[in-house]
Amino acid sequence: MTQPRTPPRATMPVVLVLGLLAACDSGPPPAPPEIRPVRVATVERSTGGEVVSLTGTVQAETEVNLAFRIDGRMVERLVNVGDVVRAGQVVARLNRDNEENNLRAARAALTAARGQLTEAANNYWRQSELLRDGWTTRVRYDQAAQARQTAQAAVDAAQAQVGIAETRLSYTELVSDVDGRVTQRGAEPGEVVQPGRMIVQVARDEGRDAVFDVPPTLKDQAPANPVIEVVLTTDPAVRATGRVREVAPRADAVTGTFQVRVGLANPPAAMRLGSTVTGRMTLGASAGFAIPASALARTERQPAVWVVDPQTQTVALRTVELVRHDAGHVVVGQGLEPGEVIVTAGVQALRPGQKVRLLGAAR
Repeated sequence: MTQPRTPPRATMPVVLVLGLLAACDSGPPPAPPEIRPVRVATVERSTGGEVVSLTGTVQAETEVNLAFRIDGRMVERLVNVGDVVRAGQVVARLNRDNEENNLRAARAALTAARGQLTEAANNYWRQSELLRDGWTTRVRYDQAAQARQTAQAAVDAAQAQVGIAETRLSYTELVSDVDGRVTQRGAEPGEVVQPGRMIVQVARDEGRDAVFDVPPTLKDQAPANPVIEVVLTTDPAVRATGRVREVAPRADAVTGTFQVRVGLANPPAAMRLGSTVTGRMTLGASAGFAIPASALARTERQPAVWVVDPQTQTVALRTVELVRHDAGHVVVGQGLEPGEVIVTAGVQALRPGQKVRLLGAAR
């Protein structure tokens, strides 16, 4: 009976070495996929009007630039920024020397013209008496009459020059014709100013506006003649209402916004010029889904959101169409469905198909 043969002893270490090498090549087991915690919200369709808020400032309804009508060196400015001025109050003065000299010269010319008129009138009277008695000619009488008319015209012209000189002298004092408060100054004492240059700017007391920089999308969607609620930013208990009084026809070249002035009805005294206010307006209902602005992401330069699959707890990036947006919320017109769950925080660190752990869903 034949005995079974055993393998050579030299092959046993080779088998062991190959087994160890195979064990080394397999390495550690792969790490489980990262599960990132995120905050989410449930998509709901907008059913009512939306309240939008913008920050603005209180300004005067009308601001007047006070300026001299003549040129000269300003020697005195009697008011400063923040001062209250009344109609008829002198706010600045020019050097009066030149205008006083012009007035004296005009008055002297008027005196000389009156003297010539007296002489011409006497000569005309004598020629008329002589002509009546036949001792002079008609030619001399006509010359005397013409000289009297010329002298009278010279007196009238000199009188007008005196009036002009007196008016220019009065223009060396800048007098306010409105009641209000000084908001800006344009020249300092000692400067030579030209006619029309703003010396001080006065905000009239008649009314106050709340001025806002409004994005074009919001301007286009605002209802006709809306009522704007305006509250003082530092004290929301101070409030007033108003209506849009003026909309800038052209957008700002830098910000792209339109300046809108809201006329305030009976504003409280606490809403001083320059105060920061918040304006609120209710927009009509619009088709779409209101979501937090923090949920927005981008894909291929298009707005998008991360949508969570409730079965697999993974996320997918989906492009959406925006209807309206502000600093805190956006309204999505297309791309979402009611009841879907979207990521509202941590969108920058996600990737398609990644598993997530929901920290909380807000409705």
